[in-house]
Amino acid sequence: MRIININTITQNIKDMCIKANHFLAEDMDQAMKHALDTEQSPLGRQILDQLQDNLKIAAEDMIPICQDTGMAVVFLKVGQDVHFEGGSLEDAVNEGVRQGYVEGFLRKSVVGDPIIRENTKDNTPAVIHYSIVPGDKVEIKVAPKGFGSENMSRVFMLKPADGIEGVKNAILTAVRDAGPNACPPMVVGVGIGGTFEKCALMAKEALTREAGSHSEIPWVKNLEEEMLDTVNKLGIGPGGLGGTTTALAVNVNTYPTHIAGLPVAVNICCHVNRHIIREV
Repeated sequence: MRIININTITQNIKDMCIKANHFLAEDMDQAMKHALDTEQSPLGRQILDQLQDNLKIAAEDMIPICQDTGMAVVFLKVGQDVHFEGGSLEDAVNEGVRQGYVEGFLRKSVVGDPIIRENTKDNTPAVIHYSIVPGDKVEIKVAPKGFGSENMSRVFMLKPADGIEGVKNAILTAVRDAGPNACPPMVVGVGIGGTFEKCALMAKEALTREAGSHSEIPWVKNLEEEMLDTVNKLGIGPGGLGGTTTALAVNVNTYPTHIAGLPVAVNICCHVNRHIIREV
């Protein structure tokens, strides 16, 4: 058994919240540069060039990439041979978020009640997803999620007879309806299968997969490639002003489901697809 003090979790979460809001992950940085090289619209290239300038300034001057520094979404894969000491794991995660957003001077966007809407003033609580895995390590993913794109995400409860064409239509419907509101170029995370909540969770975690990587399942890989090509033919383009780069990636996760249903979730993230992964 390995013992981890919760202060280690807090410190890592704090650091990750700050870094994720100031720097793009290497895969996203490369995807943005590739988009600039391949975009066919002059206006689209101009927008992408401006976004590159914004990313450079943010990194050099430690200014957040986007004014919406997001609601902190944290994925924890906890090894079953790990024992935490010093307090509550969930409290440690939220304390890390609090420190990161307060000391990092990041915008506090979380309200404590969805109707009363009083700001919590420290961006807590985070949305935390746990999974127990073999081993004695803890994998932490921090993905601050802005709500310009989050508000454009969708869940579709399809019938089995809708099949793969129904899935494709659901993805295109979500992207088309999002249009410029999701601040394209976007990353599209898709969850297929499971239940209502499972497909949404898969779609969210799909956003954290490395851009340009693909599922090991052949039909899923084909779907990812086809939908990226189809989405980029919609003409929405960078900033929603037209062009051939509407999405940088379409990532699909799947799970077994019930004989009577075909749940599909589409979670959209803008070009500021902020995430950071660390092992403790």
